[in-house]
Amino acid sequence: MMRYTKMALLIFGLGLVSGLVVVAGEFARLERVASAVMALGLVLLPVALFADGRGMRLLAWIVARFSAGRRKKARPKSRPAARRRKPQAAAAARAPRRKRR
Repeated sequence: MMRYTKMALLIFGLGLVSGLVVVAGEFARLERVASAVMALGLVLLPVALFADGRGMRLLAWIVARFSAGRRKKARPKSRPAARRRKPQAAAAARAPRRKRR
């Protein structure tokens, strides 16, 4: 269903667990690696949401919220020019219409 989001959350969780292991075990060399993995997971999360398609709805909602207060008034539509009628002589030369029942 949301496979990219799940992968991003798993990467963040891996960084979180590795950070806890590094702090508990006092491994000074691995501190930067654990924090880099957590940061990567956090950066990938919004990207994954967009890739899964849920983020596009969120983006459309945000745009609608910001543009709602600034709606422009609709301009009145211009009316089309009036049609010219055929002269009466041309209408009389035409065959008469049949009556409806």
